[in-house]
Amino acid sequence: MFFNDIHIRIRFVFLVVLIVLILVIGKVFYIQVISYNKLSQITEDLWSRKMTINAPRGDIVDRNGKILATSIVTTTIYVVPNQIKEKEKVSQDIANILGCDYDDVYKYVSKKSSMEIIRKGMDLPSDVADKIDKLGYDGVYLVVDSKRYYPYGDALAHIIGFVGSDNQGLSGLEFTYDEYLKGINGELKYYSDGKGNKLEIPDSYVAPNKGMTLKLTLDIELIKAVDNELNNAMDKYDSKAALGIIMDPKTGEILAMGSKPSFDPANYQNYSEEIINRNLPIWMTFEPGSTFKIITLASTIEEKTVDLLKDSFTDTGSINVDGSTLHCWKHGGHGTQTYLEVVENSCNPGFVSLGNKLGVEKLMSYIKDFGFGSKTGIDLNGEGNGILFKEEKMGPVELATTAFGQGISVTPIHLTV
Repeated sequence: MFFNDIHIRIRFVFLVVLIVLILVIGKVFYIQVISYNKLSQITEDLWSRKMTINAPRGDIVDRNGKILATSIVTTTIYVVPNQIKEKEKVSQDIANILGCDYDDVYKYVSKKSSMEIIRKGMDLPSDVADKIDKLGYDGVYLVVDSKRYYPYGDALAHIIGFVGSDNQGLSGLEFTYDEYLKGINGELKYYSDGKGNKLEIPDSYVAPNKGMTLKLTLDIELIKAVDNELNNAMDKYDSKAALGIIMDPKTGEILAMGSKPSFDPANYQNYSEEIINRNLPIWMTFEPGSTFKIITLASTIEEKTVDLLKDSFTDTGSINVDGSTLHCWKHGGHGTQTYLEVVENSCNPGFVSLGNKLGVEKLMSYIKDFGFGSKTGIDLNGEGNGILFKEEKMGPVELATTAFGQGISVTPIHLTV
C-alpha cells in the first residue's frame, strides 16, 4: 500500500511538471512564433526614432512644358540632444558656420527632447551643409530636404499659390492639387535606448518619392506680357488694382491671368491676407454693363421675340420704366433703328425693350443657364459667385437694368468664359 502511494505521488508530480513544461513551451512558442512580429514591432518602436524627409513636390509647368514651380534640394539640421556630449562646443561650432547667435543653437541642443530641428539650420545650401558634416559630431544629423522655388515670382502668385513650412499646399493650384503634387515622404530611422544614447544598430533610410507633374493651359510668355501691362497700368494711372485674363475663344482654355497687387509666393509671410487672398480675376465682382448685352441678345435670338432685321425701335435718348427714367449713352438718342442697329449702337433703351419682350422668367433662365450667379468651377480657391436679382423681387426697373447689365454683378472670369 505504501509503495502504491509513492508511485501515485511520483506520477502526479511528473504530470504536474509535464503540464508546466508544456505551458512554458507553449508560451515560448506563442512569443517566438505567433506574436513575434507584433512584439518585434513594439520593441523597434521603443528603440527607433524617425526623421521625416519631405518628398519633393511635383513640378508645375505651362502648356509648353516650361517650369512655373519646382522643388530645389536643400539640407536641414536635426539634433538629438541626449547624444551630444559637448553641448557648448557643438553649439558654438554650428553657430559659427551658420552665422547666427550661439544661444539660437544652444537652446535646441540642450532641450530635454528626443529630436529637434534647428530653425536657423533649415534650407541650407550645399557648401554650408558640407561644413557641418565635416564636424562629425554625434547627435547632429543632416537630412536632405526640398524647398519650393517659383522662377517667375509674383507674376503667377495668385494662380500657383504657395506651400507652408511642412511642404503642404496652402493656396492656389498648390492647394487644389496638393494630393497629387506632395508625393510620398521618406524617413531616416536611427535607434537609441531610453536615455537617448545611440544603439549599435545601422540607421535605415527610405527615400522619398517626388509628386506628380501638373501641366496647365497657361502660356508663360503671355503671362509675362500680361504682368508687364498690368504693372504699366498701375504706374500710369496710379491705380489700386489691376487684372487681366486671356482665353482661347475656341477651347475656353485660360492662357494667361494676372492680378495686382501681388506677392512673392516664396515669402508669403511678409504680405497681408488681403493681398494674398484677393485673386481679382476670380474674386472681384463688378457691374458688367454693355458687355452683358450679348446675353440679352442671345436670349432674344433663341426665343425669336423680335426679327433683328425687320422689327424696329425708336430711341429718343431715354425710356420711362415704372416712373424711372433710363438714359441712352447718346444724348437725343439714335432715332428709329432696327433691332440689329440697337445692338450695333449699344442702345440702352433698345435693350430695355428686348428685356421687356423676354420677361423676367425667360431672361433670368437664360442668364442662369449661362452660369451667372454661380461659380465657374475654375480650379482655384476663393472664386466669387456674382450677384443677381431674385426673380420674385424683380419689378420692371430691375428687369430693365438687368437687360443692359446694370444692377447686377459678375466676376471677370465668369464674363470671360
